[in-house]
Amino acid sequence: MTTFPFERLQADIAKLIAKTPAGTRLLNEPELSKQLGVSRTTLREAMRTFEAQGLIRRRQGSGTYVIGKVPVMDSGLEELESIDKMASRLGLNVSVSDLQVSESSPTEEEANVLGLERGVKVTRVQRVIREDKLTVAFLVDVLPVDILKSADLPESFGGSVLDFLLERGDDLTVSRAAISAVVATAEVAKPLYIQRNDVLLKFTSHLYNAKGKIVDYSLSYFIPGFFNFHVVRKVGGG
Repeated sequence: MTTFPFERLQADIAKLIAKTPAGTRLLNEPELSKQLGVSRTTLREAMRTFEAQGLIRRRQGSGTYVIGKVPVMDSGLEELESIDKMASRLGLNVSVSDLQVSESSPTEEEANVLGLERGVKVTRVQRVIREDKLTVAFLVDVLPVDILKSADLPESFGGSVLDFLLERGDDLTVSRAAISAVVATAEVAKPLYIQRNDVLLKFTSHLYNAKGKIVDYSLSYFIPGFFNFHVVRKVGGG
């Protein structure tokens, strides 16, 4: 059976990663492409597969590091669940960093989604989620100030807007999410310590209350390889 050159390259990279201790930096791109006998463009394309699996991580200005075996957060999408609750259920330890809470004017898109009149401000909550020392997700929630003010969040806020609203007693009913694969913009790549244009899994979600109003417009960016989302569906009749 013939093995195509690109498949051979991926096999060579897989062997290299397997024999390299976790936390070790690989050769830089020019040296590694020379060692493997391929162009830097071809090497970069092949490496993306292993980035998506969470086996390696490129750090801006530092290099590419072997991650090794990583814990995977496995969750069904039938019920909305915060990352905190998901991690607790799976026995994983997650933390929040780079937390920023601010009140400002919404973008045109945010105002349209939330149905806001001109002049109404929003509270923006953005943060990075880490598992151990690894960044695994970047989350942004945008809520009208009549739903959440920055001063409402306690100093002990753990990072989950959903859990905060539920514990406060807000009457939430349903969440609608659009799921897509995207490339990281500079604004998203920086807090995640990844390269611009790296592939991410993006959830664009609308959280509704009992009155049918969208109370939270959220953007969640997940690094592939750390999450396994799935849907259980009934089999329809013929």
